[in-house]
Amino acid sequence: MPVKVLIVDDSGFFRQRINGMLEQDPRIKVIGTASNGREAIEQVKALRPDVVTMDVEMPQLNGIEAVRIIMRECPTNVLMLSSLTHEGAHVTLQALEAGAVDYISKDVKAWIDKADSLRSQLADKIVEISRATRYRAGSGFRNRDPGTSSSSTSMVFRHNERPAAKPTQRGVPPKPAAPRTPTRTAPAPRAGSALSSASAPAVTPRKSSPSRVQFPDCKIVVIGSSTGGPAALQEILTKLPANFPYPILLVQHMPKTFTSVFAERLNQQCKISVKEAQDGDRLEPGKALLAPGGHQMILDGRQHDTVKILKGDERLTYKPSVDVTYASAAKGYGSKTLALILTGMGADGCDGAKVLKNAGATVWAQNRESCTIYGMPQAVVNAGLADEILDLKDIGPILGNRGAR
Repeated sequence: MPVKVLIVDDSGFFRQRINGMLEQDPRIKVIGTASNGREAIEQVKALRPDVVTMDVEMPQLNGIEAVRIIMRECPTNVLMLSSLTHEGAHVTLQALEAGAVDYISKDVKAWIDKADSLRSQLADKIVEISRATRYRAGSGFRNRDPGTSSSSTSMVFRHNERPAAKPTQRGVPPKPAAPRTPTRTAPAPRAGSALSSASAPAVTPRKSSPSRVQFPDCKIVVIGSSTGGPAALQEILTKLPANFPYPILLVQHMPKTFTSVFAERLNQQCKISVKEAQDGDRLEPGKALLAPGGHQMILDGRQHDTVKILKGDERLTYKPSVDVTYASAAKGYGSKTLALILTGMGADGCDGAKVLKNAGATVWAQNRESCTIYGMPQAVVNAGLADEILDLKDIGPILGNRGAR
């Protein structure tokens, strides 16, 4: 069955352009269009599309408000069309908070000059997010445990609230934990063996029980994510205390303008400090550095407590790349690295996880049920590289309890 798509945009040019692109893909069927938010809501209820492509600025009702109402009244996977500007980043993050799954650039020149690559990107995103976990209104992820509170998964950023001043004195790292018993779902690949999600064995992962997870003896935490990552990262990082005893490196697939805005928003919401990484930034306990979009973040080979920000290599699909940062952490910290792989399309992070495991590091993967897109974690799990498979709602408390000791 083709993916049913509703196109929402007040621009006739973009409605025709998107429709023309999608009509060429046999995996997709355009079932309708709308020119404003109110019409979009009516069409979603009447046509029941699998995916909605949603513009932001529209008459009568803008895209963000339309997404909020759709999530409340008729939850549907929404792909936002966003301008790559500072204001566009703010608006797009608001749309993701409202329940949109992902976004794609809306640039007239690019949609004309790079039509072929954009067509492929747009179609692939639509097909992937048609399988995404559906959101509830005001919630980053659906709560899957009956009877438990959903407040822990709230995706709402409070712009006028900020936690008390963050203390400068950090907690002393706790004593090493007892040796862990890895949760394996498939044999780990031999050193030097080929590794790809396409050839990885299909396995049924076993979710780890939070009470049985043994925290590793680590000195750094590295987290990689993509589609659904903004909600997942906020869910985890807001659970960490100000005296969290380890530095954190964050790699989220985002363009440059978005990462600076996202880091600011996380810093407002979290007790730890969060900033977009700059070349020469030092690693500090209770401080998270977010890789800037369009660049790569690695550890300085001469000073492992310092990051280097490199220009994104055009040969690499992802800028920033989880693989690149994982491999750098493996070289700098080896077995003292705790790596987390979260929701996202594709397999970025799988090759890096292999390097980490060969260095004796610990790798945790988000489980299928709590992922928006179970792509990146699935690649790691299927390759037998995950020591623990955890629900999103459990990761923050497990990390936070370590910092609270």
